[in-house]
Amino acid sequence: MSFLLASISSPHTGVFHIFGRPIHLYGLMLLVAIVACIWLTWVRWKRWGGDPDLVLRVAVWGGGAGIVGARLYHDITSWNEVPNHWWGPFAVWEGGLGVWGGIFLGCLVGAWIVHRAGASVFLFMDAVAPGLLLAQGIGRWGNYFNQELYGKPTSLPWGLKIDFEHRVPGYLGNSTFHPTFLYEFFYDLIGVGILLWVGSRFRIRPPGLFALYVSYYCFGRFFEELLRVDPSHHFLGLRINAWVSIVLFVLSTGFFVWWQFIREVPGDDERGRPRPAPSGPAMAVPKGRVR
Repeated sequence: MSFLLASISSPHTGVFHIFGRPIHLYGLMLLVAIVACIWLTWVRWKRWGGDPDLVLRVAVWGGGAGIVGARLYHDITSWNEVPNHWWGPFAVWEGGLGVWGGIFLGCLVGAWIVHRAGASVFLFMDAVAPGLLLAQGIGRWGNYFNQELYGKPTSLPWGLKIDFEHRVPGYLGNSTFHPTFLYEFFYDLIGVGILLWVGSRFRIRPPGLFALYVSYYCFGRFFEELLRVDPSHHFLGLRINAWVSIVLFVLSTGFFVWWQFIREVPGDDERGRPRPAPSGPAMAVPKGRVR
């Protein structure tokens, strides 16, 4: 392996031109990520008997809100990196999107659209969970093209080469770094497979699968934050996003355990579900607790 892969090269530019017009690969990867999320959610929602057109409406409104939320999160948590102009807080084209803000506001607006359509918000959350994780993994390739958000220096054969002008202060003498974008890409793809398997194998009370998605992502994101060297505010020795991962992991995992195993349901907890429940075991829930 060491002979085959001495290091991973980085593109010297994240822009290419078509008919003289610049195409930013970062934005292109975000577009591919959104399309992948829409496709997987569309397939799942249609298979469950839902209206596939609803997925497109949620994508339009939720996607736009997600970009706004991602930028707001960046402005709040990394205020020192906002360009010093009146348009600085809105300058998405100069980088700076926080995944937490994007997921929160995007899901909030998306849930409102689903509710107005008269569909089950909880069920739709489970339908979209694997697609969101898939989109996050694909979107990380934008960091590769921008040579940003990489990890600590490493001499491993899969170390990522970073050009001098893209190295952060304190690491100017190093040339290869942990490719955190690649780590998250593979981690997220594995997570997509796990969510799809769990959703088809066990009877999960919506939005339990969405809670598992949050827990899974936060678990991996915490360790990724321990590797990253890009500028970040710290609290008690940890990066802010590491603390966010801890808090969200505890909340989502606690919610899943309570919702799936402890919460008493007076009747069928999946009333209005547009598809029959899977016939598999109920995640070790005693018979009679799940109706």
